[in-house]
Amino acid sequence: MDAAALWQRYQDWLYYHDRLGFYVDVSRMRFDDAFVTALQPKFDKAFAAMAALETGAIANPDENRMVGHYWLRNSDLAPNADLKKDIDETLVAITDFTHKVHSGAIRPPSASRFTDILSIGIGGSALGPQFVAEALTPTDSLLNIHFIDNSDPQGIDRVIAQLGERLSSTLVLVISKSGGTPETRNGMLEVQHAFRERGLNFAQQAVAITGLGSKLEQQALQERWVTTFPMHDWVGGRTSQLSAVGLVSASLLGIDIYGLLEGAKLMDEATRTPRIKENPAALLALAWYYAGDGKGQKDMVVLPYKDSLLLFSRYLQQLVMESLGKEKDLDGKTVYQGIAVYGNKGSTDQHAYVQQLREGVLNFFMTFIEVLNDRAGASPDIDPGVTSGDYLSGFLQGTRQALYENHRDSLTVTLPAVTPESIGALIALYDRAVGLYGFLINVNAYHQPGVEAGKKAAADVLDLQKQAIATLQSAGAPLTIPALAEQMGQPEAVETLYRILRHLDANDRWVVLEGERSKPAQLLVHLK
Repeated sequence: MDAAALWQRYQDWLYYHDRLGFYVDVSRMRFDDAFVTALQPKFDKAFAAMAALETGAIANPDENRMVGHYWLRNSDLAPNADLKKDIDETLVAITDFTHKVHSGAIRPPSASRFTDILSIGIGGSALGPQFVAEALTPTDSLLNIHFIDNSDPQGIDRVIAQLGERLSSTLVLVISKSGGTPETRNGMLEVQHAFRERGLNFAQQAVAITGLGSKLEQQALQERWVTTFPMHDWVGGRTSQLSAVGLVSASLLGIDIYGLLEGAKLMDEATRTPRIKENPAALLALAWYYAGDGKGQKDMVVLPYKDSLLLFSRYLQQLVMESLGKEKDLDGKTVYQGIAVYGNKGSTDQHAYVQQLREGVLNFFMTFIEVLNDRAGASPDIDPGVTSGDYLSGFLQGTRQALYENHRDSLTVTLPAVTPESIGALIALYDRAVGLYGFLINVNAYHQPGVEAGKKAAADVLDLQKQAIATLQSAGAPLTIPALAEQMGQPEAVETLYRILRHLDANDRWVVLEGERSKPAQLLVHLK
């Protein structure tokens, strides 16, 4: 396609949202009008399904749950008055709590004000807050934020060490819908231990963000934690950033949460139109479907050309892959769907993997995230008449052109600036695109049976560990690992058992392994 034809295609397919200043450009995806026409019936069904979702249809039959994160941005859409009241009252409570923390009306026992936030969560309860904090925390924020988002003891130690003496002025947010999520529970218990070691009262510095009536809420109320905020069962973890899960920490950091919500609300409105060209989320879903033939055959590479958006690709990994990565479709047919997502930031990756993207295996499509505003204030010239921001823009445009010239497709989402409103809109745009695409490919984007299976398997490993120790104590003598597995009545679990015992030995706990390490079956297991 020559330059004139490309310019015309760009104009034909460019989406612009006047109020948000958002652009979506899919012109460098090589679909044609016939492809769009053929896909229109699927889109008609997807638009209708999304509309039903927002009015309270059961979208997660596994748990008989509605999917209502859209109501968080506009409580007037909630299907009943009680839900609207809950949404509105939670926002007021978050704002009131923030004022009290910032003023010192709510403070730690041994300091005049809180200085830090320690957020403990996993998955969507961590990725969303991390992304928004990295993107939007003001330089003059009254609080610094830290995250425990894994069950890694060394990682937890590092965070506690970074806080140091400021642990006594740290507000701890514990985020878990059920209160039983192992990683979050482990992080909380580790932090409680650190508090006790320093003679601090954890409850007087702790906030629970959790489901109503959950174990965590009961614990917080019984121990008289500072306060609690609700996690509703109609909000999934990966779409929870604009609930209390993400808004509490954002508000405490000084981020305009009403701007976040307004941007998301405006984007939601824009993505309700049932016309593909006028719907930015539909354009993304169209591009994704074309790129992977509706089967996820190509990876989504996400490159935001802004340091503050570094974590956006990580945020999208969960949103896209947990939502769309499904073995079965809505009809029970085996389909193995999904789209793999990876990325870092531009222009760093032009010096990393763009070489392969330009000339290597063609197993991807590119998403550029462009930000028009370079910085607050004027920029100095790096070269005559050229700023560092001009270079960054040039790197993006040049990479886009170089990829297209070598038959590699891309799409570009352009924000006017990194603001609460634009980040809220970006979150909503991808929420809606994932929902529409899920309906296009006939999968349930709102459940995650694979995640639950992984949790169950992990619990089974821990049960095996307890059984192994009990069996060794009963045996009264060292055993080889295969012999131990036989005595436990689980010979098929011998490899898992070996890995459990190797871990315990490495950490000087419960057992000692004796023998040649390259011959696991011959190792003798001794109780310590």
